[in-house]
Amino acid sequence: MIEDVSSPRLILRHLDADFLESCLRGDTDAAAARLGSRPAEGWMVETALMAMRLADMAEDSAYAPWSVRALLRRDDLAMVGHINFHTRPGHPYLNGYGDVELGYAVYPEFRRQGYAREALLAMAGWAASGGAAKLVLSIEPGNLPSQRLAAQLGFAKVGQVRDDDGCEDVLTADWPLLGAFV
Repeated sequence: MIEDVSSPRLILRHLDADFLESCLRGDTDAAAARLGSRPAEGWMVETALMAMRLADMAEDSAYAPWSVRALLRRDDLAMVGHINFHTRPGHPYLNGYGDVELGYAVYPEFRRQGYAREALLAMAGWAASGGAAKLVLSIEPGNLPSQRLAAQLGFAKVGQVRDDDGCEDVLTADWPLLGAFV
């Protein structure tokens, strides 16, 4: 079992293969038993991400700790979003921009409460403790809340990429991030 990552208000719990498979089958009871909380409705529609992370872990078991984690609110274990690293550190697709890239989502009803900031800081600290101190975010230019958050944490734009989702700004920052609880 992969250890949780903790922050003041959140538990970042690894979503293992059994959990992902349960979700892909639509078996929310089995998924809830695995997670210790009911999967959010917003999570249950993320089937492409589930399948991708399941395949990534099957291809490279060492990727598992870097894979997707639920953002569970400590006081009631509500799943407020998810966070993950796109690969293990040093993957060639990063083109030398950094050690590892983070991706995250906070479900609409939980936005504007600081959960994304808290999760990013916790996972960035976890990565840095393992030697991955140069962090990368790819954010669509029109996603102003995420762009503002990245700037507040000390990320700076270093490039732009086009992928299946469209155009994204590539931003990097070194640990510790601004506002980090180290």
